[in-house]
Amino acid sequence: MSKVTILNDEAIEKVLDMKQVIAAVEQVYTLKSSGKADLFPMIFHEFERGKADMDIKSGYIKEENVFGLKQVSWFGDNSKVGLPQLFGTTVIFDSTTGSPIGILNSGYITGMRTGAAGAIGAKYLARKNSENLLIVGAGHQATFQIAASLIALDNIKTVRIYDPINYDIAKKLSISIKKVLTDKFLSEFKNDAKLYKVMCNKFNVEFEAVPDIKEAVGLSDVIITVTPARKPLLMKEWLKKGTHLSCVGADMEGKQEIDETIFGIARVFVDDINQAVNVGETEIPIKKGVLLVSDIIAEIGDVINGKVSGRTSDDDITIYDTTGIALQDLLTSKIALDIANEKGLGVVVDL
Repeated sequence: MSKVTILNDEAIEKVLDMKQVIAAVEQVYTLKSSGKADLFPMIFHEFERGKADMDIKSGYIKEENVFGLKQVSWFGDNSKVGLPQLFGTTVIFDSTTGSPIGILNSGYITGMRTGAAGAIGAKYLARKNSENLLIVGAGHQATFQIAASLIALDNIKTVRIYDPINYDIAKKLSISIKKVLTDKFLSEFKNDAKLYKVMCNKFNVEFEAVPDIKEAVGLSDVIITVTPARKPLLMKEWLKKGTHLSCVGADMEGKQEIDETIFGIARVFVDDINQAVNVGETEIPIKKGVLLVSDIIAEIGDVINGKVSGRTSDDDITIYDTTGIALQDLLTSKIALDIANEKGLGVVVDL
């Protein structure tokens, strides 16, 4: 038998903060770039097209002595029977013995690490003086993207929010977001008075819901797309020089959020080349011949490690295609487990 810690979302929220998760996601990108972490092939299965599917992402982080997997299932009709549409579970193993050490609900961790990923793309690829952020998609993930971006970027003054389905959702988020940021993401800095003051200033920006995406794109320095779209929501001719795009929503074959021709004029970076060309935003441009796999500049870990240059001029249009990799979940989960065990949170069982 081995002792396994089980953590639900409530426990995980008590031990994770966004600054910590951003650092963890950066770390796994650099470990992957340095050959100290491995991804295993992704498994995807549709039980019923457009109604029910599942995927498994897994990997191994040598430096942390852990391997594991995250399994996510989506059953669209669950709401009819009073169940969530989405279930996610992460299982962590000790790589020195193979024994399981943790089972975690992956909902909150996925939100946090996905927000961190979009922001890291902007941190390393956007112009340093970027002031205008556009979030495309006002669903659950938008809050994490906004929080992470304001923490990671230094000069944002305006955050515009556009929702392709319902403007009212964007409007409600623009009104409520300051309180959410203060309640959920600012408290983590209270132990450092100087840093807390800095973060208060960073979060004190203008939030605006926008009904016209074309106009909003033209005003934006950084754009983060986080929708389930299967047709482009923004077009190449709307972009101004120097724009950065973090494409977050495309994580399955056939999904597409931006005009594929943008890839023909952009410096393109990804979190994992294999995943990006098969299920990411990069998939469609490659299938349509706009982009070759060899045109991808690098994985983001190579930029962070200094192996390749990200932005080469203020006029560059840059794209970061993040499909989400298991290493993000594994390290974030390991951090949550370590802190929870120190604080006596969660349930420990003999398995």
